[in-house]
Amino acid sequence: MRFLHLVAVRDVHVSLSEVLDARNRLVRGDDFSSVIRGGVRSGSRNMVLYLYLASSGEDSPTRIGLTVSKKQIPLATHRNRVKRRLRGLLSSRVELMQPGSRLIVRVLSSADGIPSADLGKEFDALLRKCHHLYEKRPRQ
Repeated sequence: MRFLHLVAVRDVHVSLSEVLDARNRLVRGDDFSSVIRGGVRSGSRNMVLYLYLASSGEDSPTRIGLTVSKKQIPLATHRNRVKRRLRGLLSSRVELMQPGSRLIVRVLSSADGIPSADLGKEFDALLRKCHHLYEKRPRQ
C-alpha cells in the first residue's frame, strides 16, 4: 500500500499598505513602559489600548506597539494571525492619528476567532474612548 503525501501550498500576498512602516513601530521596552505609565487605558473583551498623546506642536511620526502574549493565545500560528490582521488594520489608521502620539494594543485571548471587521470596529471604539479619557484627565 502506498501513501501519497499531499502538501497544500498557499500563496500569501501582502500588499505594502497592510504593513506597518518601520518608522511607525514602537519596539523598545522603555517606550512601552512610558506609554503605559503616562497614557490612558481603555479595554474591551478582545483588546486593551494604551494611548499617550504628544503635545500639539510635535511633528514626530505616530508610533504603535502590538503585544500578543503567549499566555493569552498559546499557539504561535494563532498569535501570528492575530498580529498580522491587527497590523493591517493599524496601518490603514496610522495616518489618521495625531502626529507624535504613541499607542499600544494588547490583545486578549478572545480576539483569536474574531473577524477582522469586528476587530476594526472595536479598535475604533476603544481609540475614541481613549481620546475622550485623555481630554478628561487633569493636566500635569
